[in-house]
Amino acid sequence: MSELAIQELSAELRDAIQSLRTSKGLEEAGIVTRVGDGVAWIYGLRSAGYNEVIEIETLQGGKVTAFALNLLEDEIGAVILGDDSQVVAGAKVTMTGHVLDVPIGPELVGRVVNPLGEPLDGKGPIKAKERGLLERQAPGVMARKSVHEPLMTGLIAIDALTPIGRGQRELLIGDRQTGKTAIALDTMINQAKQKTGVVNVYVAIGQKLSKVAALVERLKREGVMDQTVIVATSPADPAPLLYLAPYAGTAMGEYFRDNGQHALIVHDDLTKHAVAYRQMSLLLRRPPGREAFPGDVFYLHSRLLERAAKLNDDLGAGSLTALPIIETQAGDISAYIPTNVISITDGQIFLETSLFYQGVRPAISVGLSVSRVGGAAQTKAVKSVSGGLKLSLAQFRELASFAQFSSDLDEETKQRIERGQRLTELLKQKQYQPLSIAEQVVSLMAATKGAFDVVPTEKIKDAQAELIAYMEDKHGAVVKTLNKGDKPTEDIEKTILEAAQQVAKGYATAKKKESK
Repeated sequence: MSELAIQELSAELRDAIQSLRTSKGLEEAGIVTRVGDGVAWIYGLRSAGYNEVIEIETLQGGKVTAFALNLLEDEIGAVILGDDSQVVAGAKVTMTGHVLDVPIGPELVGRVVNPLGEPLDGKGPIKAKERGLLERQAPGVMARKSVHEPLMTGLIAIDALTPIGRGQRELLIGDRQTGKTAIALDTMINQAKQKTGVVNVYVAIGQKLSKVAALVERLKREGVMDQTVIVATSPADPAPLLYLAPYAGTAMGEYFRDNGQHALIVHDDLTKHAVAYRQMSLLLRRPPGREAFPGDVFYLHSRLLERAAKLNDDLGAGSLTALPIIETQAGDISAYIPTNVISITDGQIFLETSLFYQGVRPAISVGLSVSRVGGAAQTKAVKSVSGGLKLSLAQFRELASFAQFSSDLDEETKQRIERGQRLTELLKQKQYQPLSIAEQVVSLMAATKGAFDVVPTEKIKDAQAELIAYMEDKHGAVVKTLNKGDKPTEDIEKTILEAAQQVAKGYATAKKKESK
């Protein structure tokens, strides 16, 4: 506020501020000068800090909480967390002396809460013993350890091609309705199915509450809800709640990371988070130009995602893995919010709309998806069979487009195309059906070592299911060994290939009969 505007404040307001300052201490009281759209401008409170919680008196004599976001020389811009219709100019404001925090701890597991940690599931109050700061400095380099433990998603296309490790930040990016949330959900379900002990934190940013309710029901059905925390906000919620949601979820996930446990956090999605921040920025009169806003959003998301880390052994070796989701427009990953988050994360899984409509689900683009941790976080078992997989698929995509214009192909090219078609078919996976390490290894080995070359492409999924059932029935000890994640021995490889050839024979015979 300008010096002239301050001088224009009525004598009563200045007297009120003075009396408040006298009673509460010089820098702890202020007064609302104007209010609107959830933002209150307050004169005084010179010692207020960023994100500090303040209390504003309402017309009814109650109090509304707000937090300081704009810190100017003579006034602050505070974002109101409650109903702003009860706040008027001239209202008294006092500082609380603490910054924004939320309840954290095991008491939140299995609950649905809002970004302030208040329950939304009707199961009564949350009696958390601890509170965690929404904004915290990320662990430094010395506090971290390199990402080396796998976080299995249960999806062959990810675990084999773009593996995720505990403590990694892997971006899920693509247009709307291409299966981004589905991948995150399957990853959460797989943690329960494989009994990894990883606690899931799902942050719904501006999602329809009907969608969140359906998600909760599904997680209950899959037996995952009892190791999951859901932080939910709807499009009807004010922008400040949408802005705080991912920070609240991260604070809840950090509790487990800092106590030697492992947590997975899904931010669904950060595009809506950036929109909520932009709304708040404009209301706080921050510069909306291209030169300011993209830099702000970069800092907004980097200070959030940097908190996902694998801690060193001295700090308990806990981890927080982040799966942020970004929605693109017409597959444009060069827009500034997608490029921002791509540069912050350790890789991205790009979902292609055209693949999705072709029935390739998960619709992962092999060319544009990458994991910058890669094989370091992959189980030795999966690594041993996925070596040339990415190259084979990339070559197949190139050859397939080339083959459309040429009828006379040499035998080697035909074989590569057919192998590529079978691999593409194998990588398709239905939702809510994550595969164990053994199931992935057995499937990939059968396809990459040529045992399934005689199986018709449309029958690959049937052959895969039959092979998995055969292995569990006849070679339970091998399956148990593979599930430990160690590299398969020559004997195990031989057993798998023999079983695969046995299964493939039936499909090859059927194919011959059909051709006759």
